[in-house]
Amino acid sequence: MYQIKLCFKLEYSFLPKEMDRLFTSFLKAATKNISEDLYQRLYDKSRSIMKTFTYSYYLPGAKFTADKILLDKDEFMVFFTDADDKEFLYLFNAFQTMKFRHYSMNKNSMQLMSVYIQNINDITDDEIIIKMQSPLLARYHDNDTNSDTYYTFDKNEFADVVKENVKIFIERMNIPVETDDFSIQAIKGKKVVIPVFGRNTDASLGIFKLKGSVALLNVLQRSGIGARRSTGNGKFEVLG
Repeated sequence: MYQIKLCFKLEYSFLPKEMDRLFTSFLKAATKNISEDLYQRLYDKSRSIMKTFTYSYYLPGAKFTADKILLDKDEFMVFFTDADDKEFLYLFNAFQTMKFRHYSMNKNSMQLMSVYIQNINDITDDEIIIKMQSPLLARYHDNDTNSDTYYTFDKNEFADVVKENVKIFIERMNIPVETDDFSIQAIKGKKVVIPVFGRNTDASLGIFKLKGSVALLNVLQRSGIGARRSTGNGKFEVLG
């Protein structure tokens, strides 16, 4: 199992608060460089497209202000995984096309300096302890009102909503693994509020226990868990 490590250099040592917008824009540019078909498959605006990838950031010394993220250094990293092996390789090649280009953002720019593939250990147990590397969004969607409600780790609905998010993802992507035995339990959770395309949204960080089939847990380690994974949420590392 693998992840992609992206190392960026910044013109100035800050980033926009809405990192989901920035990196989604960067992803779109990268996919367009390598394949119009891949771009349409991932970002066709005429339909809602569920994706199999997720990512997290390393932001050195991050301090969050009202409109930006101040860093101790003029650099940051992104760690990217994908449950679709073929897509993973396409996107690895797409990232390569962005190396050394100055990518503009508001009053700043970033430059992708290196792209590495790193090994991740396969999961071999049906019960694991994880630490969230990016926020976990547990989303309940009400079809009648077309509205979303987000639950944090301390809410009674949290575990059931995460399980439903996992079930919907596996079914919609037609991945042949069982979700019936899946469960999540907070060990040391933390509530956070994050911007999701401009809207403040409740999410969870911290340490959790996951139970499920080994096959399912290995898929989730690459796809992420919960909602809005493809905009930098739901990525985790296995502690044990």
